[in-house]
Amino acid sequence: MRVLLVEDDAMIGESVRTSLRHDGYTVDWVRNGQLADTALMNEHFDIVLLDLGLPGKDGLQVLRQLRARKKNTPVIVITARDDVEDRIKGLDAGADDYMVKPFDLDELSARIRSGLRRSAGHAEPEMEVMGVRLNPATRAVSHNGQPVQLSAREYAIVEALMLRPGLILSRAQLEERMYGWGDEVGSNTVEVYIHAIRRKLGAEFIQNVRGVGYFIPKPDAA
Repeated sequence: MRVLLVEDDAMIGESVRTSLRHDGYTVDWVRNGQLADTALMNEHFDIVLLDLGLPGKDGLQVLRQLRARKKNTPVIVITARDDVEDRIKGLDAGADDYMVKPFDLDELSARIRSGLRRSAGHAEPEMEVMGVRLNPATRAVSHNGQPVQLSAREYAIVEALMLRPGLILSRAQLEERMYGWGDEVGSNTVEVYIHAIRRKLGAEFIQNVRGVGYFIPKPDAA
């Protein structure tokens, strides 16, 4: 899962980025509102962590413009603004959640998982499709009850496809979820990872539409 972190405080930003990368997220970090707006207009992110007091463009303005473009990307506001009025403004502007600094990094991870579940229409904390069970909190994966070890990028592909069974994601869309700015992407990287996943989770688990992309069948179609 790819996270856009919008935070101008270097110490907080580095702490959050390090923690989320440790949890397996791909994290891109910008430090002002204008860069955040540009990134959100041009690239895919699964969730946004948005400070409000930003140079260049205020976080609320970034949020309102994102929603004005009809983008439903989950947004968690992370800010020192703790007045009830500020919380109301943030939520009414389109935020999905609101955290006041300082916050616990484990709680932030839990709120990210919750936001991703809600955006995909999942109520349960774990996902299961075709005998494959995935727990985003622990990153544990099992197949027919047996634990399976996936690499970080294999896991990223499986999670992205399991969040929305039946939805076809192109190679480029999968790469967006696996790699951040500055990461080197090989020409056939996605195909290599999917081949490895099929060996571990079954040849029919990830299916492809030639020239279009990859998908995991919906449970009722399995």
